[in-house]
Amino acid sequence: MFLTIWGAAKQVTGSMHLLELANGYKILIDCGADFSNQSFKQDYDPIPFDASQINLVVLTHAHLDHSGNIPLLVQRGFKGNILSTAATLDLSKLLLSDYASINKTKLLSNPKVKKSAALVNALIDAGMYLEKQVDEALTHFISVEYNKLYQVTDFLKLTLYNAGHLLGAAMVVLEVEENGKRKKIGFSGDIGRNNYPLLEDPAIMPEVDVLICETTYGNRVHTATSSPQEEIDKIIYETCIKKSGRLIIPAFSIGRTQTLLYVLNKLNFKSKFGKIKVFADSPLAREGTKIYQKYIASLNSEAKESYQEKGNIFDFDNLIDIFNFKDSKAISNYAQPCVIVSSSGMITGGRIQHHIQKNINNPYCTILTIGYSAEGTPGAQIVPDTNSIRLAGKDIPVAARIVKTDVFSGHADKNDLINFVGMQNKATLEKVFLVHGEEESMLHFQTTLHEIGYRNIIIPEKGQAWEL
Repeated sequence: MFLTIWGAAKQVTGSMHLLELANGYKILIDCGADFSNQSFKQDYDPIPFDASQINLVVLTHAHLDHSGNIPLLVQRGFKGNILSTAATLDLSKLLLSDYASINKTKLLSNPKVKKSAALVNALIDAGMYLEKQVDEALTHFISVEYNKLYQVTDFLKLTLYNAGHLLGAAMVVLEVEENGKRKKIGFSGDIGRNNYPLLEDPAIMPEVDVLICETTYGNRVHTATSSPQEEIDKIIYETCIKKSGRLIIPAFSIGRTQTLLYVLNKLNFKSKFGKIKVFADSPLAREGTKIYQKYIASLNSEAKESYQEKGNIFDFDNLIDIFNFKDSKAISNYAQPCVIVSSSGMITGGRIQHHIQKNINNPYCTILTIGYSAEGTPGAQIVPDTNSIRLAGKDIPVAARIVKTDVFSGHADKNDLINFVGMQNKATLEKVFLVHGEEESMLHFQTTLHEIGYRNIIIPEKGQAWEL
């Protein structure tokens, strides 16, 4: 069998891994959108293979860098099943529909589109699918549970394990039988952290023969020493109480916003901060929160106990949902201290761009970044001590205080990744492929694994095929 890494090779976004068996059966693990600079190259093709030849897709989780090109795959001829957890299906429907809506807005902003159906089709072929393609893709999904062995074919078995990264996120283990031999291939997906708010700890992946492992934090450890509650409490106090300013938090709509709201809920916000308001400015996040509420039984024991005690664990006094863009813009005229939570987390679009533009030059404002931003995105520019950022084609001077914390990071750090790989038998693990990380992170983690006794640690190029 052969493994080809078609995405997240020497970069974080665009996860897409193709496993081709000796009998020609083809399995695609994830089909993610590429948000790096690579996607702007003239010869870039989001689906660089014949989609009609793929027999099965397994989706590790709903984030668009893992799911974002699934509708395009279907539009180009994929006819098989897409396996994921039920929560991943629900979240994917939400995220893919939102992405399609953004695509529609982009298409309609081009005056030629209204005159040429051919241009619309050409843009769809280039990766800008619409709601119709999302609806078709969703008919291919089949939900599977954690920790259950599924006999997909007479030569292929599949098991999903809780990855602890996002609601419904999974590690994947495929057991393949060919030429009278059995081989297990493990895909980490995105690995979460132990003791993370809301989510259960990542499961232990059983021993495999080949491991495809993410390396987002392969060269560093999380630096935050306080709890999420202590961290957010301190920053709100410094910004909104001591300075009477406003705190702006770019947050991913799915996962990070729910975690943040849950932590603010546990702070007993009104009794702690009086009349200070928290504006939740993301319609997508609001819908995502409903899905988290639907799957309360899948959350960790602390969250379930809190739900039993309080009911809604994502709501609290002083929280105000913003429903339309008019009200979103009006927040700029709100003169009192406040907290604004808005998306997107990497500031690549959405209402957060407006809030950043209006406040980046405000010395009474704090911008708190709580998640990873891919290289080349506006979010990657928002770092402490920066003098200016480029937004909407303009260089904007920075007067706001920029604070970065990794206490809300949903990714395993270097030590967590060492522990994850360390559960594998050095004598029987044949190969480890490092994906989903910047090249520097991969090189560092490759050296680390060599130092602790693992061999055949591979950093693949995009499109490179390896015989397993």
